[in-house]
Amino acid sequence: MDKLTVVLGDYPHAHALLDSGTEIDGYLVEPVEVKPVIGAYPRMIRDLEFDVCELAPVSYLMARQEGIAITAIPVFLNRRFHHGDVQCAVNSGIRVPKDLEGRRIGVRAYSVSTGVWVRGVLRDEYGVDIDKITWVVDDDDHIEGRVPANVERVTDGRSLGELLRAGEIDAALTGNAGTGRAGAPKAGWTAAAEPEPGSDDDPYPLFPEAGTLAVDHYLRKGVYPLHSVISMRSELVERDPDLPSKLYAAFAESKRRHLTARPEWSAVPRLARQGQQIGGDPVPYGITANEASLNAMVRFAKDQSLLDADFPADLTSLFAAGDYPEA
Repeated sequence: MDKLTVVLGDYPHAHALLDSGTEIDGYLVEPVEVKPVIGAYPRMIRDLEFDVCELAPVSYLMARQEGIAITAIPVFLNRRFHHGDVQCAVNSGIRVPKDLEGRRIGVRAYSVSTGVWVRGVLRDEYGVDIDKITWVVDDDDHIEGRVPANVERVTDGRSLGELLRAGEIDAALTGNAGTGRAGAPKAGWTAAAEPEPGSDDDPYPLFPEAGTLAVDHYLRKGVYPLHSVISMRSELVERDPDLPSKLYAAFAESKRRHLTARPEWSAVPRLARQGQQIGGDPVPYGITANEASLNAMVRFAKDQSLLDADFPADLTSLFAAGDYPEA
């Protein structure tokens, strides 16, 4: 029986795939633990180190554009809204989105998914000229050579959180995309660098009513930002064209088992909350259920010079041929 090395983040709805001895129709799953999981992304993109690997969806699209021999199935294990991700320095004077023009904003890397979604919303919804913003980064992109001229690299080793509190950048993204970590995502990576609130230099949110705005945006546009896609080495698909369908069915079955045991998504409170906000499945699989989000992601990535203008608009071309019923 062939083995499949599989790297995933810690998602309860995918745990069944990583149980000891799991088989996928002729394949034996061999879990590989990489913490944080984003540390596996460059290893997959640059070295094809794993058979199956979760990737950031924008990085996957960029890898496809570069001709890297990976393909994907439409399984998106993680989703997030982003109106709450922009935090402003206490003395920045930023009050409305247009105030970001001419300022310096911190983000881990220019192509990080949160950055792509945030910039897309700022431009689409609020008319912000994102090319008039200096994007300050402290880590490398997984695909090099696509960084525009208005990107500046931190060179003194300080974290984005430190720079924000010192007022040396005017705003920054939160969490793993910005102030919530320190250093490159590798062994020893610090994933909780944001200090507890309560001091005089606490940043404040650009959108105080972020939750309301995010739901409004979803109801109007149908866009539910993607943050994870399952990729595999193209060589495996060439050898077994049925593998994408088998793998997709296995992810769908894993999610079904999880929901049978915990139907309210109680193991992942954030996803439970998002499911209530959208009135449905917080992690829908398949192409049709994610059409609006996929189209927006491709468009935003093109607008931000991460994808070429002639990147294929046909969503089915982004994935391996297979049977992908909504799940």
